[in-house]
Amino acid sequence: QVQLVESGGGLVQAGASLRLSCVVSGRTFSRYGMGWFRQAPGKEREFVAAINSNGRTTSYADSVKGRFAISRDDTRNTVYLQMNDLKPEDTAAYFCASGRYSWLETTPGSYEYWGKGAQVNVSK
Repeated sequence: QVQLVESGGGLVQAGASLRLSCVVSGRTFSRYGMGWFRQAPGKEREFVAAINSNGRTTSYADSVKGRFAISRDDTRNTVYLQMNDLKPEDTAAYFCASGRYSWLETTPGSYEYWGKGAQVNVSK
């Protein structure tokens, strides 16, 4: 049984930083691309960042480029999302996802397994 468990969310003020973690179990973590998505109330789930299986290629949504960084530690079966200079519009539930292939993907339908989400709230 594949499980993804996110942690690291919370309530912060604008300009602060948070680091989300996602631990994967039940599959060979190093073989697959990983992604982060977010969903705010009343909005569709949107792409945030993705990384391929060897960690050498990453992709970011324009809205987070330069502020967020995705990374992975295959020894810990963990993918991270470092979020800096947080803004109120970053408030959302953040979900990690494990892909179907080794390359990165940017659409939700391309991912096979999902975590339950971690809430990030950014106040003004």
